Amino acid sequence: MFPYPSGALHMGHLRVYTITDVIARFKRMQGHRLLYPMGWDAFGLPAENAAIERGLEPASWTQSNIAKMKGQLRAMNGDIDWSRELTTCDPSFYKHTQRLFLLLHQHGLAYQAESLVNYDPIDQTVLANEQVDANGFSWRSGAKVEKLNLKQWFLKITAFKEALLDDLDLLQQWPERVTTMQRNWLGRSKGANIKFDVVDSSGNAGSLQPISVFTTRPDTLLGVQYLCLSAKHPLVEHLSEQDAALNNFVNSLDSLPPESKQGYRLQGVYANGPLRFLDNVPESSAEPLPIYVSPYVVDSYGEGAVMGVPAHDSRDWEFWKQNSRGAPPRQVVFPPSEEAPEPAASIEKAFTSLGVLGKSYGKYAGLGSEEATQMIVSDLVKAGSHAQPSETWRLRDWLISRQRYWGTPIPIVHCPNCGAAPVPVDQLPIELPKIDGSSLKHRTGNPLDHAHDWVNTSCPKCSGPAKRDTDTMDTFMDSSWYMFRFTDPDNKSEPFSPQLADSNMPVDVYLGGVEHAILHLLYARFIGKFLATTSLWPAGAAPDIRGEPFKQQISQGMVHGKTFSDPDTGRFLRQDEVDLNDPAQPKTIASGRSPTISFEKMSKSKHNGVDPLSFIAKYGADVTRAHILFQAPVSEVLEWEEDRISGIQRWLGRIWRLVQSASASFPVHPACEPQPKQPFPFRVRRWVRLSSFEKTLKLATQRTASSITTSLSTTHALNTCISDLMSLTNTIVQPQGLFESQNPGTVYHTLSNLLRLLAPFTPAFAEECWQVLHSNIPYPYLPKYDHVPQQDLKGNGEGFSYQNSIFNYPIPMTFSLAKLEAWAASEKQTCAIMENGKLRATIEIEPIADTLSATEKEERVLDQIRKTTDGLKWLERASEVKGNKNWWKRIVVVQGGKTVNFVG
Repeated sequence: MFPYPSGALHMGHLRVYTITDVIARFKRMQGHRLLYPMGWDAFGLPAENAAIERGLEPASWTQSNIAKMKGQLRAMNGDIDWSRELTTCDPSFYKHTQRLFLLLHQHGLAYQAESLVNYDPIDQTVLANEQVDANGFSWRSGAKVEKLNLKQWFLKITAFKEALLDDLDLLQQWPERVTTMQRNWLGRSKGANIKFDVVDSSGNAGSLQPISVFTTRPDTLLGVQYLCLSAKHPLVEHLSEQDAALNNFVNSLDSLPPESKQGYRLQGVYANGPLRFLDNVPESSAEPLPIYVSPYVVDSYGEGAVMGVPAHDSRDWEFWKQNSRGAPPRQVVFPPSEEAPEPAASIEKAFTSLGVLGKSYGKYAGLGSEEATQMIVSDLVKAGSHAQPSETWRLRDWLISRQRYWGTPIPIVHCPNCGAAPVPVDQLPIELPKIDGSSLKHRTGNPLDHAHDWVNTSCPKCSGPAKRDTDTMDTFMDSSWYMFRFTDPDNKSEPFSPQLADSNMPVDVYLGGVEHAILHLLYARFIGKFLATTSLWPAGAAPDIRGEPFKQQISQGMVHGKTFSDPDTGRFLRQDEVDLNDPAQPKTIASGRSPTISFEKMSKSKHNGVDPLSFIAKYGADVTRAHILFQAPVSEVLEWEEDRISGIQRWLGRIWRLVQSASASFPVHPACEPQPKQPFPFRVRRWVRLSSFEKTLKLATQRTASSITTSLSTTHALNTCISDLMSLTNTIVQPQGLFESQNPGTVYHTLSNLLRLLAPFTPAFAEECWQVLHSNIPYPYLPKYDHVPQQDLKGNGEGFSYQNSIFNYPIPMTFSLAKLEAWAASEKQTCAIMENGKLRATIEIEPIADTLSATEKEERVLDQIRKTTDGLKWLERASEVKGNKNWWKRIVVVQGGKTVNFVG
């Protein structure tokens, strides 16, 4: 519960907070002590840019948005604990973010270094690797990211890389796709560093240093046909001083996509592969290799060099096709089923799987990829350290510097004598200076650079003149630890109490979109693991926690809106451009043709957005909540269609009428005390004394309670919860008038269970029904629960009132379901025996469970038929007439054995 305060809720907010609220209310009704708070991820570029556009100070703009969204959230009927509300831009919060930074710095995990960084030219700030998409664009502004060398602050997340990877196995309650995304982002690759000598056109090495290449596939070394280097590789930088064309190509790389296969061949140099030092290998392995430069080789992987194996790597295949001038890829590894064949003259695509080496590859012929890898590396080590087993990681240290105003100031002072000096803890927080919003509008760069009174300060070590660091922290720094602060939001001296962290952490359920898988969730895991090494979270070091801040993670799907577009031009149509008088057959007003209908992510440009508050105002919060939950499973995309909400309205209206009717039928007692000898009206009779319909109600109620408990505890299939509650409602009302005529105890307890199961989903509606249900029940007859204070049930001379909330009562227990199922299964029912659809006999048998397979049902029904006189007599006579003991082709068991049809 940590949204960015944009100022307006969207349907995505409404969905996620409805889901969390349902789970929270259910857990509370189960008797759990609950922590369900709310906070605001209030720093960041969007707020700063929005404020600049309006000539406002970011602080006032943000606080105004928070006030609006807080009112909107209250309209959703959420049960949020507002006493723990946090705001990251409040100095009382970011004081402790700064304290956490200093703690990391103290442990050597926060450091400043000059590095080639991602720079967003529109937002004019640095981005972490995780904030740049696969095509090299900023995740926030969409700008083409540039590469600059700047001195920046980093957090050493790589110090925890093994734990971050290995402990993914501990997160059994996380979606597999999220752990897979993190596993891939951490990117541990096991392989070997292979050395290639570099020679000039005459074959002389001279002063040229060997090229070290990391590869996970040494088994493909026999298929190397070129080397490719990144633009920052030392050999490229050296040669670009002498080669103007190479220098021009390197300078043009920023304009090319990162995955571009455009290459430049280095002039006058070649690489010699290390296999030439081994015996019994093909002569082709000793051929000089061309060396290229290309943007598809990244500096951060290995040492900025790859060995090109076109036949066994799809990227190398594409590069070779574009740059080799027709030379065919050389395949050396083949599918295992082909038993080491001869190499083909040409191949159609790269074979990237593991396999076996071909017959032409000497001592390695016929070896599987893994065995060949081990042998080749071992042989190269023995031949003179031409290879070394190694591993590499994709993960890089977390760059947290941002050159903008609206963020947590970095608590470092730069002194010409002392260097970078940490601000003492007792001087925190280092608050942002007040800046006139109108002055920001036409100013580029970091506004803090111009806040001279704030920048100029004294060194905390030598008291000499110094300057504050003008970078602010990445907003993910704030959201990496907020869950700990929720446990102790008013602590002024510490980020949080270790005792409260130990008793409340880790978080039991975290719900958020999959887009946070390698951003917020990865950073939060890092900070959690760090805190577990400190005195702030001692229990976090336990072997069953290992610093993991979230036990369970649920990823909700997005909300897509119904989108209309012109069938000729593809232009998105506004609602007023579409005739919706017949919703089933909409027409484009301009042309009269049917528009193209699709469901897409809601946006202003597609005219498919829905204002959640307008929807709540029109239908009510609880109807809207139930509609959201019913439309799609939590993890899937919700395709928003307003027309379908009528079914939810009818269902809740049916329950309302049931409750009103039941309440009116209960005995009314004008006096405070019941009359002597008056029977207790709400006693639940024993199973054997219940009518058939009462047994059906009791069993259906227990089954629904069991299903909902499972869904809200483990599977989180909330759409099936609504479906189950609808089915239970139908079971109650389908026999017209039968329910109302039942024993008052049956009526009361059935509706009590229904409403308590309904309460987490539609809280206000269930609360109102609960009050109506009890409006005519005298105090002595009100249901008693041990944990409900009886003083909350009050009576007076004029009647009785029921003042306790439904949420103080428990979710119906399901401990008796197995016993009820057994009782129901043991009772006899009338069975009509049919032969090819014609009635032959009626007998009494036990019900046949629907969960059995068709074969098991046949065996069970035959066994029971043979145990009855009439059934056995018919079966023997039919077998005698047919001349075959097992004359039927199949037996169809209908409605648990109420009808059994022998098909001959």
